[in-house]
Amino acid sequence: MVPTREEFYLITPPEKALFYVLAFLALGLFGWQVWQRSRVWMKGKPLSWKPLGLKGVLAYVIGQRKVKTSRKRSGAPMHLLIFYGFASLFLATTLLSINTYSPVKFHQGTYYIVYEATFDALGLLFVIGTGWALFRRAFWLPKNMAKAPQDDWALVMLFTLGITGYLVEAARLAVGASESGQGGFESFDRFSFVGYALAHWWGPVPATLYKSLWWFHGVLAFTFIALMPRMRLRHIAMAVFSSYGAESASMGTLKPITMEEVEATGKIGVAEASDYSRWHLMSLDACMECGRCTDVCPANGVGKILNPKKIVQDIRALNAGVGVVAEAVSEEALWACTTCNACVEACPVLIRHVDLIVDARRYLVAEGKLSGSGATMLRQLGSTGHAWGQQPDSREDWMKGLDVPLAREVESFDVLFWVGCAGAMDPGAQRATRATAQLLQKAGVSFACLGREETCTGDAARRAGDEFLFQEKAQANIETFKRYGVKKVVTACPHCLNTLKNEYPQFGAELEVSHHSQLIADLIAQRKLDPALPMAGSVTYHDPCYLARVNGESDAPRSVLGDSTSLNRDPHGSAKGDLLAEPGNRGRRTLCCGAGGARMWMDEEPNQRPGVRRAEELLATGASTIAVGCPFCRIMLDTSVKQVSDADIRLIDLAELAWERNRPLDLND
Repeated sequence: MVPTREEFYLITPPEKALFYVLAFLALGLFGWQVWQRSRVWMKGKPLSWKPLGLKGVLAYVIGQRKVKTSRKRSGAPMHLLIFYGFASLFLATTLLSINTYSPVKFHQGTYYIVYEATFDALGLLFVIGTGWALFRRAFWLPKNMAKAPQDDWALVMLFTLGITGYLVEAARLAVGASESGQGGFESFDRFSFVGYALAHWWGPVPATLYKSLWWFHGVLAFTFIALMPRMRLRHIAMAVFSSYGAESASMGTLKPITMEEVEATGKIGVAEASDYSRWHLMSLDACMECGRCTDVCPANGVGKILNPKKIVQDIRALNAGVGVVAEAVSEEALWACTTCNACVEACPVLIRHVDLIVDARRYLVAEGKLSGSGATMLRQLGSTGHAWGQQPDSREDWMKGLDVPLAREVESFDVLFWVGCAGAMDPGAQRATRATAQLLQKAGVSFACLGREETCTGDAARRAGDEFLFQEKAQANIETFKRYGVKKVVTACPHCLNTLKNEYPQFGAELEVSHHSQLIADLIAQRKLDPALPMAGSVTYHDPCYLARVNGESDAPRSVLGDSTSLNRDPHGSAKGDLLAEPGNRGRRTLCCGAGGARMWMDEEPNQRPGVRRAEELLATGASTIAVGCPFCRIMLDTSVKQVSDADIRLIDLAELAWERNRPLDLND
């Protein structure tokens, strides 16, 4: 006998008709609910970017990239079992349907044997995964995961679907064996190995029991389809749309606002949910409330009101109605964000929480609702071009005693050394700036600085919500770049790096921008400089968010220090070299110091400083020196280290450590 099986085995024509009625009813309810939600999405603004498309679906849905790189104890293996098990059963049903309704019948012979063996095995993944999930929710529910009873029932439904699928298979085989007239199974039945084993254990089964199980399984499947848009499990489908429509731009790139938009809408930023893009609104429906975004949020981690998961849910609740986003979320929560993008990095369905927050901040700033030190910073930046309010001439103070070339005084140069506000003003950052300049000089790099012609990149203004102040500074700097023919830029500030590299191109800039650690690492590779090579275990390195996570650079700083660890190739950041005393959270998993998102200039309660949490982790390594690669991190960690320890801890930029190794010997020392 040719290996195959009868479709709709023992199901009468009237029963088959009822099956189709229920199937179309379930699919109709599913489609109607999705259509209702799509009407809400369409209230948003049209997409202003080229979506990732199929590439996004393959990477983030089929490839489950975000889930595979999630943090420890996140249930990632469990989720992968459920997803790939569910996907395999969906594929099995699809293939069977194609065979049923197409003129070509291929569900037989060798194909049938391979089909049965393969999907019997893959179905076990689904059963194990859903069983694991039920156990986890009952005994070990993660802190920030949703706890609604409907989630438990959804998992019970899925687990039951998996179990009854095998019971139906076993009953079919048992009934077939009883009615074959030969008193046994077909030789190819053993390839349906799960059902085959159950059928042997079960023994003779009446046809009525088989049909009862068949109908129970079918009705349960239709019920699941009809209810899915109302359950958090809708993310199974919504993640496809979210991944397809996501933009490819770096998570550190915010969207600009044009004056034409302001004139057309009469508002700046996002007041109501409908002011977001259609993709942003749709992505909110993909949220599973897994809580990973909240788990990694530095503000939430120190007790602040900010909860990224709750922000997504609060905005989604406004989708179908009206209401001001800032009121639904709370202004306090919006201002607490450091824009470190840890939430965006962690989100499996690509929700861009920082976009949601900054767009709402833009509205608040336009309405005059930012006060205190944050508002003072914006006024200073607008009047002096310096976030700390220093006058332009002060940008050359750090150069005293050094023969630093200025762009206005030299005929040509290859690289512009962008100093930044902190690098020019803060005493600690000035030492890093001087060390960088001296390293470039020793290596023979043709570089120049702008000095008093440099003005703030506008990063703090943009992330605080003053978009047009940012654009004013960006246009001024771009004109300066054009005047001097600047094509390559190096900076010791990751915030400047991100803005110049990822956001200035929005306004026509064409720049090759690198962090000072990247350039120094290249010079070390060319044997023009030597790595720092501190004593093993004496130094720990703090990865800045805007360098490691937002711009994906973790290796270069370690190369400067002399460590061969490669964290860029390890998404978990779990690699560990022999030279540095590495903290638990490193690379893309780094903990924020608390300075980003203009928080540097906002008041902070001493017991709610993200920098304190990071300082404790760095000090726990036992290192006596903390190396940094960001002036903002240095400022925040300096305060935090002193708050948690009386030990003599050295806080130093990696360029300074490299210069200590490379500077000429002073015979008078």
